[in-house]
Amino acid sequence: MSKPIVAIVGRPNVGKSTLFNRLAGERISIVEDTPGITRDRIYAESEWLNHKFTIIDTGGIEPNSDDIILKQMRRQAEIAVETADVIIFLVDVKQGLTDADNEVANMLRKSQKPVVLVVNKVDHMIKENMDIYEFYNLGLGDPIPISASQPLGLGDMLDEVVKHFPTQEVSDYDEDTIKVAIIGKPNVGKSSLINKILGEERVIVSDIPGTTRDAVDVPVTIGDDRFLFIDTAGLRRKNKIKEDIEKYSIVRTVSAIERADVAVLLIDAEEGITEQDTKIAGIAHERGKASIIAVNKWDAIEKDDKTMNKYLKDIEVKFSYMSYAPKVFISALTGQRITKLFEMIKVVSQNHSLRISTGLLNDVLYEAMAMKQPPSDKGKRLKIYYMTQVSVRPPSFVIFVNDKELMHFSYERYIENQLRDAFGFRGTPLHFMIREKRGKE
Repeated sequence: MSKPIVAIVGRPNVGKSTLFNRLAGERISIVEDTPGITRDRIYAESEWLNHKFTIIDTGGIEPNSDDIILKQMRRQAEIAVETADVIIFLVDVKQGLTDADNEVANMLRKSQKPVVLVVNKVDHMIKENMDIYEFYNLGLGDPIPISASQPLGLGDMLDEVVKHFPTQEVSDYDEDTIKVAIIGKPNVGKSSLINKILGEERVIVSDIPGTTRDAVDVPVTIGDDRFLFIDTAGLRRKNKIKEDIEKYSIVRTVSAIERADVAVLLIDAEEGITEQDTKIAGIAHERGKASIIAVNKWDAIEKDDKTMNKYLKDIEVKFSYMSYAPKVFISALTGQRITKLFEMIKVVSQNHSLRISTGLLNDVLYEAMAMKQPPSDKGKRLKIYYMTQVSVRPPSFVIFVNDKELMHFSYERYIENQLRDAFGFRGTPLHFMIREKRGKE
Protein backbone atom coordinates (compact mmCIF):
# COMPACT_ATOMS: atom_id res chain seq x y z
CA MET A 1 0.00 0.00 0.00
CA SER A 2 1.49 3.33 -1.02
CA LYS A 3 1.61 6.46 1.07
CA PRO A 4 -0.38 9.48 -0.11
CA ILE A 5 1.71 12.28 -1.63
CA VAL A 6 1.22 15.85 -0.38
CA ALA A 7 2.74 18.71 -2.40
CA ILE A 8 3.44 22.16 -0.98
CA VAL A 9 2.84 24.77 -3.70
CA GLY A 10 3.20 28.55 -3.55
CA ARG A 11 5.13 31.64 -4.62
CA PRO A 12 8.80 32.02 -3.72
CA ASN A 13 9.42 33.19 -0.17
CA VAL A 14 6.03 32.26 1.24
CA GLY A 15 7.68 29.70 3.51
CA LYS A 16 7.36 26.43 1.58
CA SER A 17 10.74 25.10 2.63
CA THR A 18 10.20 26.15 6.25
CA LEU A 19 6.91 24.26 6.34
CA PHE A 20 8.49 21.29 4.55
CA ASN A 21 11.33 21.06 7.07
CA ARG A 22 8.88 21.47 9.95
CA LEU A 23 6.75 18.57 8.71
CA ALA A 24 9.80 16.45 7.90
CA GLY A 25 11.18 16.98 11.41
CA GLU A 26 14.30 14.96 12.09
CA ARG A 27 13.56 12.44 9.36
CA ILE A 28 15.15 14.52 6.63
CA SER A 29 18.59 14.35 8.25
CA ILE A 30 18.40 10.60 8.87
CA VAL A 31 18.34 9.72 5.19
CA GLU A 32 21.28 11.92 4.19
CA ASP A 33 23.74 9.14 5.05
CA THR A 34 22.04 6.55 2.85
CA PRO A 35 24.34 5.71 -0.06
CA GLY A 36 23.10 6.88 -3.42
CA ILE A 37 20.62 9.39 -2.04
CA THR A 38 21.09 13.05 -2.86
CA ARG A 39 21.28 15.55 -0.04
CA ASP A 40 19.29 18.02 -2.08
CA ARG A 41 16.03 16.37 -1.14
CA ILE A 42 12.67 17.61 -2.28
CA TYR A 43 10.65 14.88 -0.59
CA ALA A 44 10.49 13.43 2.91
CA GLU A 45 8.29 11.17 5.01
CA SER A 46 5.90 12.57 7.59
CA GLU A 47 3.16 11.30 9.87
CA TRP A 48 0.08 12.74 11.53
CA LEU A 49 -2.35 10.79 13.74
CA ASN A 50 -1.12 7.43 12.39
CA HIS A 51 -1.39 8.64 8.79
CA LYS A 52 1.96 8.27 7.00
CA PHE A 53 2.52 10.32 3.88
CA THR A 54 5.21 11.69 1.55
CA ILE A 55 5.62 15.45 1.31
CA ILE A 56 7.07 17.29 -1.70
CA ASP A 57 8.71 20.71 -1.51
CA THR A 58 8.37 22.61 -4.79
CA GLY A 59 10.55 25.42 -3.49
CA GLY A 60 13.78 24.22 -5.09
CA ILE A 61 12.67 24.58 -8.71
CA GLU A 62 14.32 27.34 -10.69
CA PRO A 63 13.79 26.64 -14.42
CA ASN A 64 16.54 28.04 -16.60
CA SER A 65 14.46 30.92 -17.89
CA ASP A 66 14.49 34.71 -17.90
CA ASP A 67 10.70 34.80 -17.83
CA ILE A 68 8.66 36.21 -15.00
CA ILE A 69 8.15 34.43 -11.69
CA LEU A 70 4.59 33.61 -12.66
CA LYS A 71 5.75 31.28 -15.45
CA GLN A 72 8.18 29.65 -13.07
CA MET A 73 5.40 29.14 -10.52
CA ARG A 74 3.05 27.74 -13.12
CA ARG A 75 5.55 25.00 -14.01
CA GLN A 76 6.05 24.16 -10.32
CA ALA A 77 2.33 23.88 -9.75
CA GLU A 78 1.76 21.76 -12.86
CA ILE A 79 4.31 19.17 -11.80
CA ALA A 80 3.05 19.09 -8.22
CA VAL A 81 -0.54 18.73 -9.39
CA GLU A 82 0.38 15.80 -11.66
CA THR A 83 2.19 14.01 -8.85
CA ALA A 84 0.28 14.72 -5.64
CA ASP A 85 -2.84 13.29 -4.03
CA VAL A 86 -3.40 16.39 -1.87
CA ILE A 87 -2.02 19.90 -2.43
CA ILE A 88 -1.16 22.43 0.27
CA PHE A 89 -1.42 25.86 -1.37
CA LEU A 90 0.69 28.18 0.75
CA VAL A 91 0.18 31.96 0.70
CA ASP A 92 1.74 34.77 2.76
CA VAL A 93 -0.37 36.92 5.10
CA LYS A 94 2.36 39.59 5.18
CA GLN A 95 2.33 40.13 1.41
CA GLY A 96 -1.41 39.64 1.07
CA LEU A 97 -3.25 38.29 -1.95
CA THR A 98 -1.33 38.70 -5.25
CA ASP A 99 -2.10 38.18 -8.93
CA ALA A 100 0.29 35.24 -8.94
CA ASP A 101 -1.71 33.60 -6.13
CA ASN A 102 -4.84 33.95 -8.27
CA GLU A 103 -3.12 32.38 -11.29
CA VAL A 104 -2.03 29.34 -9.29
CA ALA A 105 -5.45 29.04 -7.64
CA ASN A 106 -7.08 28.88 -11.09
CA MET A 107 -4.74 26.08 -12.10
CA LEU A 108 -5.33 24.13 -8.91
CA ARG A 109 -9.08 24.49 -9.20
CA LYS A 110 -9.02 22.99 -12.70
CA SER A 111 -6.98 20.03 -11.48
CA GLN A 112 -9.88 18.71 -9.39
CA LYS A 113 -7.34 17.56 -6.81
CA PRO A 114 -8.03 18.25 -3.12
CA VAL A 115 -6.48 21.62 -2.21
CA VAL A 116 -5.91 22.86 1.34
CA LEU A 117 -5.46 26.65 1.39
CA VAL A 118 -2.94 27.62 4.08
CA VAL A 119 -2.04 31.20 5.08
CA ASN A 120 1.51 31.30 6.47
CA LYS A 121 3.36 33.79 8.72
CA VAL A 122 0.33 34.39 10.97
CA ASP A 123 2.60 34.81 13.98
CA HIS A 124 -0.11 36.40 16.16
CA MET A 125 -3.31 34.43 15.73
CA ILE A 126 -5.61 37.00 17.33
CA LYS A 127 -3.94 40.15 15.97
CA GLU A 128 -3.54 38.94 12.36
CA ASN A 129 -6.58 36.67 12.09
CA MET A 130 -8.67 39.28 10.26
CA ASP A 131 -6.00 39.55 7.56
CA ILE A 132 -6.69 36.04 6.29
CA TYR A 133 -10.21 36.84 5.05
CA GLU A 134 -9.06 38.30 1.72
CA PHE A 135 -7.83 34.83 0.74
CA TYR A 136 -11.45 33.63 0.54
CA ASN A 137 -11.36 35.41 -2.84
CA LEU A 138 -9.25 32.54 -4.20
CA GLY A 139 -12.32 30.31 -4.13
CA LEU A 140 -10.53 27.38 -2.52
CA GLY A 141 -12.51 27.13 0.69
CA ASP A 142 -11.61 28.18 4.21
CA PRO A 143 -8.05 29.52 4.61
CA ILE A 144 -6.18 27.89 7.51
CA PRO A 145 -3.85 30.28 9.40
CA ILE A 146 -0.45 28.93 10.44
CA SER A 147 3.05 30.00 11.33
CA ALA A 148 5.53 27.45 10.02
CA SER A 149 8.38 29.06 11.93
CA GLN A 150 6.70 29.32 15.35
CA PRO A 151 5.05 26.69 14.85
CA LEU A 152 1.37 27.54 15.19
CA GLY A 153 -1.75 26.03 13.61
CA LEU A 154 -0.01 23.02 12.06
CA GLY A 155 -2.34 20.56 13.78
CA ASP A 156 -5.45 22.17 12.28
CA MET A 157 -3.77 22.18 8.87
CA LEU A 158 -2.79 18.50 9.05
CA ASP A 159 -6.26 17.53 10.28
CA GLU A 160 -7.63 19.01 7.07
CA VAL A 161 -4.94 17.39 4.89
CA VAL A 162 -5.52 13.85 6.18
CA LYS A 163 -9.28 14.17 5.66
CA HIS A 164 -8.55 13.89 1.94
CA PHE A 165 -6.57 10.64 2.24
CA PRO A 166 -8.38 7.49 1.07
CA THR A 167 -9.65 5.45 4.02
CA GLN A 168 -8.15 2.38 2.41
CA GLU A 169 -6.48 1.67 -0.87
CA VAL A 170 -8.75 0.25 -3.53
CA SER A 171 -7.02 -2.67 -5.20
CA ASP A 172 -8.11 -5.37 -7.60
CA TYR A 173 -5.05 -7.45 -6.75
CA ASP A 174 -4.71 -10.11 -4.08
CA GLU A 175 -1.68 -11.01 -2.02
CA ASP A 176 -0.54 -13.55 -4.60
CA THR A 177 -0.02 -10.83 -7.22
CA ILE A 178 3.62 -9.72 -7.30
CA LYS A 179 3.77 -5.94 -7.75
CA VAL A 180 6.84 -4.92 -9.74
CA ALA A 181 8.02 -1.33 -10.25
CA ILE A 182 10.18 -0.87 -13.35
CA ILE A 183 12.40 2.04 -12.33
CA GLY A 184 15.25 3.95 -13.93
CA LYS A 185 16.16 7.10 -15.79
CA PRO A 186 13.98 8.40 -18.64
CA ASN A 187 14.64 6.63 -21.97
CA VAL A 188 16.37 3.66 -20.38
CA GLY A 189 13.80 1.27 -21.87
CA LYS A 190 11.17 0.85 -19.13
CA SER A 191 8.16 1.01 -21.44
CA SER A 192 9.95 -1.08 -24.08
CA LEU A 193 10.45 -3.82 -21.51
CA ILE A 194 6.74 -3.78 -20.60
CA ASN A 195 5.79 -3.91 -24.28
CA LYS A 196 8.12 -6.82 -24.95
CA ILE A 197 6.59 -8.73 -22.05
CA LEU A 198 3.10 -8.09 -23.41
CA GLY A 199 3.99 -8.89 -27.00
CA GLU A 200 5.85 -12.13 -26.48
CA GLU A 201 4.06 -13.78 -23.61
CA ARG A 202 0.52 -13.26 -24.95
CA VAL A 203 -0.70 -12.38 -21.50
CA ILE A 204 -4.01 -11.31 -20.03
CA VAL A 205 -3.82 -7.51 -19.98
CA SER A 206 -6.12 -4.70 -18.94
CA ASP A 207 -4.99 -1.08 -18.78
CA ILE A 208 -5.87 0.80 -15.63
CA PRO A 209 -5.93 4.53 -16.44
CA GLY A 210 -6.24 7.48 -14.15
CA THR A 211 -3.52 6.87 -11.59
CA THR A 212 -2.47 10.02 -9.79
CA ARG A 213 1.20 9.13 -9.91
CA ASP A 214 1.83 9.27 -13.66
CA ALA A 215 2.56 5.55 -13.77
CA VAL A 216 0.94 2.88 -15.90
CA ASP A 217 -0.34 -0.30 -14.22
CA VAL A 218 -0.16 -3.43 -16.37
CA PRO A 219 -1.54 -6.69 -14.91
CA VAL A 220 0.17 -9.74 -16.41
CA THR A 221 -0.63 -13.44 -16.00
CA ILE A 222 1.93 -16.03 -17.10
CA GLY A 223 0.94 -19.60 -16.32
CA ASP A 224 -0.10 -19.65 -12.68
CA ASP A 225 1.87 -16.50 -11.79
CA ARG A 226 0.24 -13.08 -11.57
CA PHE A 227 2.23 -9.85 -11.78
CA LEU A 228 1.37 -6.17 -11.70
CA PHE A 229 3.97 -4.11 -13.57
CA ILE A 230 4.18 -0.44 -12.67
CA ASP A 231 5.88 1.50 -15.46
CA THR A 232 7.22 4.72 -13.96
CA ALA A 233 6.89 7.08 -16.90
CA GLY A 234 9.57 9.75 -17.25
CA LEU A 235 8.66 13.41 -17.33
CA ARG A 236 6.90 14.57 -20.46
CA ARG A 237 8.96 17.63 -21.37
CA LYS A 238 8.27 19.81 -24.39
CA ASN A 239 11.38 21.95 -24.10
CA LYS A 240 13.63 19.67 -22.09
CA ILE A 241 13.48 21.71 -18.91
CA LYS A 242 16.70 21.26 -17.02
CA GLU A 243 18.14 19.71 -13.88
CA ASP A 244 15.76 20.95 -11.18
CA ILE A 245 12.67 19.72 -12.99
CA GLU A 246 14.34 16.33 -13.39
CA LYS A 247 14.11 15.83 -9.64
CA TYR A 248 10.38 15.34 -9.99
CA SER A 249 10.82 12.12 -11.95
CA ILE A 250 12.45 10.82 -8.76
CA VAL A 251 9.35 11.79 -6.78
CA ARG A 252 7.24 9.70 -9.14
CA THR A 253 9.70 6.86 -8.72
CA VAL A 254 9.29 7.07 -4.94
CA SER A 255 5.54 6.74 -5.38
CA ALA A 256 5.84 3.69 -7.66
CA ILE A 257 8.36 2.02 -5.34
CA GLU A 258 6.01 2.54 -2.39
CA ARG A 259 3.33 0.54 -4.19
CA ALA A 260 5.64 -2.29 -5.26
CA ASP A 261 6.98 -5.49 -3.72
CA VAL A 262 9.90 -5.73 -6.15
CA ALA A 263 11.87 -2.93 -7.84
CA VAL A 264 13.63 -3.69 -11.12
CA LEU A 265 16.26 -1.01 -11.76
CA LEU A 266 16.99 -0.67 -15.48
CA ILE A 267 20.44 0.59 -16.45
CA ASP A 268 21.35 1.65 -19.99
CA ALA A 269 24.27 -0.59 -21.04
CA GLU A 270 25.43 1.92 -23.64
CA GLU A 271 25.41 4.89 -21.27
CA GLY A 272 26.80 3.07 -18.25
CA ILE A 273 25.99 3.64 -14.58
CA THR A 274 25.18 7.27 -13.77
CA GLU A 275 24.65 9.23 -10.57
CA GLN A 276 20.91 9.23 -11.19
CA ASP A 277 20.94 5.42 -11.35
CA THR A 278 22.50 5.27 -7.89
CA LYS A 279 19.97 7.79 -6.54
CA ILE A 280 17.03 5.77 -7.84
CA ALA A 281 18.49 2.48 -6.56
CA GLY A 282 19.07 4.12 -3.19
CA ILE A 283 15.36 4.93 -2.92
CA ALA A 284 14.41 1.27 -3.37
CA HIS A 285 17.07 0.25 -0.83
CA GLU A 286 15.91 2.92 1.62
CA ARG A 287 12.30 1.74 1.30
CA GLY A 288 13.30 -1.87 2.04
CA LYS A 289 12.11 -3.28 -1.30
CA ALA A 290 13.28 -6.46 -2.97
CA SER A 291 15.49 -5.36 -5.87
CA ILE A 292 16.99 -6.57 -9.13
CA ILE A 293 19.57 -4.69 -11.22
CA ALA A 294 18.85 -5.24 -14.93
CA VAL A 295 21.30 -3.94 -17.52
CA ASN A 296 19.24 -3.20 -20.64
CA LYS A 297 20.32 -2.82 -24.30
CA TRP A 298 22.95 -5.53 -23.78
CA ASP A 299 22.49 -6.56 -27.41
CA ALA A 300 23.90 -3.19 -28.52
CA ILE A 301 27.23 -3.64 -26.72
CA GLU A 302 30.35 -4.96 -28.44
CA LYS A 303 31.49 -7.74 -26.14
CA ASP A 304 34.48 -9.96 -25.45
CA ASP A 305 34.99 -12.55 -22.71
CA LYS A 306 35.74 -9.81 -20.15
CA THR A 307 32.93 -7.33 -20.87
CA MET A 308 30.33 -8.74 -18.46
CA ASN A 309 32.83 -9.14 -15.61
CA LYS A 310 33.95 -5.52 -16.01
CA TYR A 311 30.34 -4.37 -15.86
CA LEU A 312 29.64 -6.53 -12.81
CA LYS A 313 32.63 -5.02 -10.99
CA ASP A 314 31.38 -1.51 -11.79
CA ILE A 315 27.95 -2.42 -10.42
CA GLU A 316 29.56 -3.91 -7.32
CA VAL A 317 31.43 -0.66 -6.61
CA LYS A 318 28.64 1.82 -7.35
CA PHE A 319 25.85 -0.22 -5.74
CA SER A 320 27.92 -1.58 -2.86
CA TYR A 321 25.12 -0.83 -0.37
CA MET A 322 22.80 -3.31 -2.14
CA SER A 323 25.10 -6.22 -2.91
CA TYR A 324 22.14 -8.51 -2.17
CA ALA A 325 20.46 -7.49 -5.48
CA PRO A 326 20.90 -10.06 -8.29
CA LYS A 327 22.08 -8.79 -11.66
CA VAL A 328 20.82 -9.71 -15.12
CA PHE A 329 21.82 -8.50 -18.59
CA ILE A 330 18.79 -8.15 -20.87
CA SER A 331 17.50 -6.64 -24.09
CA ALA A 332 13.97 -5.24 -24.11
CA LEU A 333 14.33 -5.02 -27.90
CA THR A 334 15.15 -8.68 -28.61
CA GLY A 335 13.70 -10.27 -25.48
CA GLN A 336 17.11 -11.59 -24.40
CA ARG A 337 16.93 -13.09 -20.86
CA ILE A 338 13.41 -11.73 -20.18
CA THR A 339 12.41 -15.23 -19.00
CA LYS A 340 15.33 -15.21 -16.57
CA LEU A 341 14.18 -11.80 -15.28
CA PHE A 342 10.75 -13.26 -14.49
CA GLU A 343 12.33 -16.12 -12.55
CA MET A 344 14.44 -13.63 -10.58
CA ILE A 345 11.36 -11.55 -9.74
CA LYS A 346 9.63 -14.62 -8.30
CA VAL A 347 12.70 -15.60 -6.24
CA VAL A 348 13.36 -12.18 -4.73
CA SER A 349 9.65 -11.72 -3.96
CA GLN A 350 9.62 -15.02 -2.05
CA ASN A 351 12.78 -14.02 -0.14
CA HIS A 352 11.25 -10.64 0.66
CA SER A 353 8.43 -12.48 2.48
CA LEU A 354 10.61 -15.19 4.02
CA ARG A 355 10.06 -15.83 7.75
CA ILE A 356 12.55 -17.83 9.85
CA SER A 357 11.65 -19.42 13.19
CA THR A 358 13.30 -18.02 16.31
CA GLY A 359 14.94 -21.37 17.04
CA LEU A 360 16.65 -21.58 13.65
CA LEU A 361 17.70 -17.92 13.83
CA ASN A 362 19.40 -18.38 17.17
CA ASP A 363 21.16 -21.56 16.08
CA VAL A 364 22.81 -19.48 13.36
CA LEU A 365 23.43 -16.57 15.76
CA TYR A 366 25.17 -18.71 18.41
CA GLU A 367 27.30 -20.44 15.79
CA ALA A 368 28.27 -17.03 14.38
CA MET A 369 29.31 -15.82 17.85
CA ALA A 370 31.35 -18.97 18.39
CA MET A 371 33.25 -18.36 15.14
CA LYS A 372 33.76 -14.63 15.79
CA GLN A 373 33.52 -13.25 19.30
CA PRO A 374 31.36 -10.13 19.82
CA PRO A 375 33.37 -6.89 20.14
CA SER A 376 34.37 -5.21 23.38
CA ASP A 377 35.13 -1.62 24.34
CA LYS A 378 37.08 -0.41 27.39
CA GLY A 379 36.93 -3.83 28.97
CA LYS A 380 33.17 -4.30 28.47
CA ARG A 381 32.12 -6.98 26.00
CA LEU A 382 28.95 -7.07 23.95
CA LYS A 383 26.58 -9.84 24.98
CA ILE A 384 23.95 -10.96 22.50
CA TYR A 385 21.12 -12.84 24.23
CA TYR A 386 18.89 -13.79 21.32
CA MET A 387 17.31 -12.66 18.06
CA THR A 388 13.78 -12.87 16.68
CA GLN A 389 12.13 -11.93 13.38
CA VAL A 390 9.38 -9.36 13.81
CA SER A 391 8.17 -8.71 10.24
CA VAL A 392 8.60 -9.42 6.53
CA ARG A 393 8.78 -7.23 3.40
CA PRO A 394 11.60 -6.70 4.20
CA PRO A 395 12.63 -9.36 6.74
CA SER A 396 13.23 -7.44 9.97
CA PHE A 397 14.88 -8.69 13.14
CA VAL A 398 15.27 -7.57 16.74
CA ILE A 399 18.56 -8.46 18.47
CA PHE A 400 18.58 -8.26 22.27
CA VAL A 401 21.91 -7.20 23.79
CA ASN A 402 23.38 -5.94 27.07
CA ASP A 403 24.50 -2.57 25.64
CA LYS A 404 23.46 -1.08 22.27
CA GLU A 405 26.59 1.09 22.13
CA LEU A 406 28.78 -2.01 21.90
CA MET A 407 27.04 -3.30 18.76
CA HIS A 408 29.41 -2.03 16.09
CA PHE A 409 28.14 -1.72 12.55
CA SER A 410 30.78 -4.19 11.36
CA TYR A 411 29.52 -6.91 13.72
CA GLU A 412 25.91 -6.28 12.70
CA ARG A 413 27.00 -6.69 9.08
CA TYR A 414 28.82 -9.92 10.05
CA ILE A 415 25.58 -11.32 11.54
CA GLU A 416 23.69 -10.27 8.40
CA ASN A 417 26.20 -12.12 6.22
CA GLN A 418 25.83 -15.25 8.36
CA LEU A 419 22.03 -15.10 7.97
CA ARG A 420 22.39 -14.71 4.22
CA ASP A 421 24.79 -17.68 4.07
CA ALA A 422 22.31 -19.80 6.04
CA PHE A 423 18.96 -18.74 4.55
CA GLY A 424 19.74 -17.00 1.26
CA PHE A 425 17.63 -13.82 1.34
CA ARG A 426 18.80 -13.12 -2.20
CA GLY A 427 17.39 -9.88 -3.55
CA THR A 428 16.05 -8.43 -0.30
CA PRO A 429 17.53 -6.01 2.24
CA LEU A 430 17.48 -7.08 5.88
CA HIS A 431 16.59 -4.66 8.68
CA PHE A 432 17.95 -4.96 12.22
CA MET A 433 16.81 -3.30 15.43
CA ILE A 434 19.05 -3.47 18.47
CA ARG A 435 17.32 -3.56 21.88
CA GLU A 436 18.84 -3.64 25.36
CA LYS A 437 17.73 -6.42 27.67
CA ARG A 438 18.51 -5.59 31.28
CA GLY A 439 18.55 -7.46 34.56
CA LYS A 440 16.31 -10.52 34.75
CA GLU A 441 14.21 -9.70 31.71
